[in-house]
Amino acid sequence: MTSKTIIGLSILSLAVTALAMNEPAIIPQPQSLTRLEGAFKLASGTRIYTDPASMNTGDFLAGRLRKSTGWRFRISGKTAPDLTITDGILLTTSGAEAGLGAEGYELVVGTNAVVIRAPAQAGLFYGVQTLLQLLPPEIFSTNVVKDFNWEIPCVQITDAPRFQWRGMMLDVSRHFYNKQEVEKLLDVMALHKINTFHWHLVDDNGWRIEIKKYPKLTSVGAWRGGVGFGLETNSTTAYGKDGRYGGFYTQDDIREVVAYAEKLHITIVPEIEMPGHSLAALASYPQFGTGDGPFIVPLKGGVNPGIYSPAKAGTFQFLDDVLTEVSQLFPCKYIHIGGDEVPKGPWKNDAACQALIKSEGLKNEEELQSWFIRRIEKIVNAKGRTLIGWSEILQGGLAQNATVMDWIGGGREAASQGHDVVMTPTANCYFDYYQGQDHSVEPRAIGGFLPLEKVYSFEPIPAKLAPEFQSHILGAQGNVWTEYIPNLKQVEYMAFPRLSALAEVTWSPKAARNFDDFTRRLKTDNQRLDQLGVNYRLYRPDTRTQIGGWIPAQIKTEPATLEWDVTKNVTAAGKGRVSLDYTQGACGIDIAWVALLEGDKEISRDTHDGFTGASPRQPVYTLDVPAPKPDVHYTLRARVAGSGGTDSAGGVYWDLQPVSNQP
Repeated sequence: MTSKTIIGLSILSLAVTALAMNEPAIIPQPQSLTRLEGAFKLASGTRIYTDPASMNTGDFLAGRLRKSTGWRFRISGKTAPDLTITDGILLTTSGAEAGLGAEGYELVVGTNAVVIRAPAQAGLFYGVQTLLQLLPPEIFSTNVVKDFNWEIPCVQITDAPRFQWRGMMLDVSRHFYNKQEVEKLLDVMALHKINTFHWHLVDDNGWRIEIKKYPKLTSVGAWRGGVGFGLETNSTTAYGKDGRYGGFYTQDDIREVVAYAEKLHITIVPEIEMPGHSLAALASYPQFGTGDGPFIVPLKGGVNPGIYSPAKAGTFQFLDDVLTEVSQLFPCKYIHIGGDEVPKGPWKNDAACQALIKSEGLKNEEELQSWFIRRIEKIVNAKGRTLIGWSEILQGGLAQNATVMDWIGGGREAASQGHDVVMTPTANCYFDYYQGQDHSVEPRAIGGFLPLEKVYSFEPIPAKLAPEFQSHILGAQGNVWTEYIPNLKQVEYMAFPRLSALAEVTWSPKAARNFDDFTRRLKTDNQRLDQLGVNYRLYRPDTRTQIGGWIPAQIKTEPATLEWDVTKNVTAAGKGRVSLDYTQGACGIDIAWVALLEGDKEISRDTHDGFTGASPRQPVYTLDVPAPKPDVHYTLRARVAGSGGTDSAGGVYWDLQPVSNQP
């Protein structure tokens, strides 16, 4: 902290330990925060001062404050060396510590003035976000809050991010969200200093970006017969006038969203999937696909054999044309080309592809995929951009300058070879997974289990990555795949507060992270989201105990009985809730009933059809539990059968609510 930062500020008091109720609740946690005595009171006459370069940031702050206070804040210009103030709020890049980097900032709140300094506008913007979080949550109200005490606690903060890539991906192919909904999401990302929006615009289920040279991509590829994925037709409003489901962004829409994101210092990275996940494109232009078609936009997700043919005339010209228009719309460094889950069968069974493998001296279809990606990389590089793709672009050899987005492994190896990597493993970053083990109280999800604690515990630097290569780990991002997320409210529910936790993982110092303190601050952050109208999930610690599980060897296609010892878990009379939670396997299990035995006698049973698998259905059973008898053995039994196979595995969880705790 420089002496320039505090000139003219009335903060001569010593730092003190604030009462817990007055403790700042900033997410992500700043690098360094010192609480000082006193508070700055925002008033109708408070003036915002900026240097010429920072006028836009000043306008942003004034606009945000006006929504809730109703006051028109006057913005006054300040030029060096006259950057000393004794009242108001100063935003400036003059005199900032260069070592803070492009996104770092210094913030001092005194009793009569606030100063935010940063080397660049991004850092100044993040200082403003921290200042807003120091105010009461009502500052985020979209309506004027009258007769309110707008006090900011006096603090001294020095802050900068740990990682440069702090991202979120939204899949708009499975389900479509309009530009206003995307912009609302960008607002909440900016509040938490998330700086990268990965826009998954293309997949089997829909093509969402207008390409002028190929109009069928949106007239055909952006639509399908219904909402799909077994969801209710009224779960979404994204229907065209003809009743088909879908939608797309015009190029004007894209420009508007990109400009909106730039004001929030968010970079948008577009994803145009290839060579797989391409049914929407091939339904529009089948001449570029492997095989004879027809290619139909599906109602269900998953791997589909509709992939581009690298052996057909015109395929790469088509993709070059598409990427030309994409690069003109998105000014970012990267273009994401997917590259994941490419089924090799169509290439293996295609004579032209096999001839191409032979003529290019390739060994197999994996090397053909690498050949495809390398050719696309030349197209991307020719447009002045860097190719980024999912883990699978490592197969057959990684393109020379490519960046890897690691979701299934390979990040450490890629970084060790000198490639940049964004970490987004399923175990920590897939926000389409369930947030709670009790699926009966959660919206339908694709499967898996990713609680808030596990997101917060994530360490983006891979284990055993040598120090000299760690700078190649750019950061991390959370992914919202939307097979079972048909509207924005559910996107918000699945993203928050998990994205808030990931924001702290990617911004704050690793040693400073503390989950208990995070959940304390999260309570205030939830109040901010309430004011913004964001449908977050309320964090609830899991009170259940795992009593056992099952493995594929125990599952048969015919009904069989599994059992687990719960003697030590029967501790009082009450209601026992039993959850059977699938964790892996292509198939699930059907459940007929769950029962509790006292010794050899069955004393309680819940009979209903349940299923636990990728799309669970009522896998929770409630049992009457008596007061435990001494020296008596208690057993839990379940009648189950494999559904579509026997490769399922999972856990069994017990939650006992004693009679005294019953509502």
